[in-house]
Amino acid sequence: MSQLQPDYYIPRITGIGREFLARKGIRGLVLDVDNTLTLHDDPTPDPDIARWLEEMRAAGIPMVIVSNNSEERVAPFAKILGLPFVADGEKPKTGGMERAAKVLGGLRPEEMAVIGDQIFTDVWGGNRFGAVTILVAPLGPEIVPFIKFKRVLEKFVLRGRKPRALEEER
Repeated sequence: MSQLQPDYYIPRITGIGREFLARKGIRGLVLDVDNTLTLHDDPTPDPDIARWLEEMRAAGIPMVIVSNNSEERVAPFAKILGLPFVADGEKPKTGGMERAAKVLGGLRPEEMAVIGDQIFTDVWGGNRFGAVTILVAPLGPEIVPFIKFKRVLEKFVLRGRKPRALEEER
């Protein structure tokens, strides 16, 4: 079950600051799309998240999107954000993470954080790869039946663990 446990569980991606990243030795970020950066099928990022991305960019933190979605979904969104991407990432397999590491300049897994809203894709894949994993609470309700089902299983895995600010996390 430890492969399914995130290193950190926070309310929103905007709670991650450059000081935290520096303290943990994280030099690059792997970002999920749906319900992490935007709502499902939404072609635009949440304004607060767009500001956060600019802050990360200004701090010199390289970022890449890794999504299990098709290139048709991911490419236009990544273009709006000005970020490189890996579509069809096949999380929880590690191939998409390996491609992301190359995009991030050959970073080692322990120098990367995988950030997403799903345990069985983002967290499990990031843990299998050896990266720091940060689970974020979903931005909105699920619209995909299979993901709704996985959310029920995620509650069992988290066993009452609630999202908290990074300063409060272990």
